[in-house]
Amino acid sequence: MSTSHRRRAALDADPGDPDPALADPGAAADHRTLPRRRGRALEQAILEAALAELAESGYARLTVERVAERAKAGKASVYRRWPGRIELVLDAVYHAAPDLAEPPDTGTLRGDLLALLRGAARSLAGPVGEALRGLMSEVAGDASLMARMRDHSQGASRRAMLEIARRAASRGEIARAELPPRRFEVGQAMLRQQFLLHGLPIPDRAVVEIVDDVLLPLFHA
Repeated sequence: MSTSHRRRAALDADPGDPDPALADPGAAADHRTLPRRRGRALEQAILEAALAELAESGYARLTVERVAERAKAGKASVYRRWPGRIELVLDAVYHAAPDLAEPPDTGTLRGDLLALLRGAARSLAGPVGEALRGLMSEVAGDASLMARMRDHSQGASRRAMLEIARRAASRGEIARAELPPRRFEVGQAMLRQQFLLHGLPIPDRAVVEIVDDVLLPLFHA
């Protein structure tokens, strides 16, 4: 085995999960007691465990130890992938957030904008919202982590808005899709402000007002 392959095997393995036969000879026949997972399967289990902890206990009480226990993984397996709680929760948020690679296509600009923001509002009502509220207060002093949050959230939503604008332009609903970049950030920014200042649930009328009173005029301007 080459050096690179040995390194990859060491990363993918879960040394924190002991061999069930060594931990309990009677459990040797039941490999499900402490599953040995590798690579993406292990990361998926840890991220899902982090989301479950967020939903059950909230961000303030979430610890790497509790996540590892819920995922049935060793703490070393978590720390090898994420230096600490902030990085783990950031990735859990991105893992759970709606996939904006293909934004909603309802056939109209207004319908697409409503569907996109309603999906974001639903996401904020779950573990993602709990995580974001805690993260925004904790990463405020860390420029690199704040930039990572900003780049991911703005980048994904901006791309989704651009695709919606392209579709609207092709249907003749707006004159062109090449709008000033700031206009693509307004909707999600206003939704986050509603969430942070007024809490949950985000009323649907707020989403409709953002679309009808702000976004549609901006897209048509």
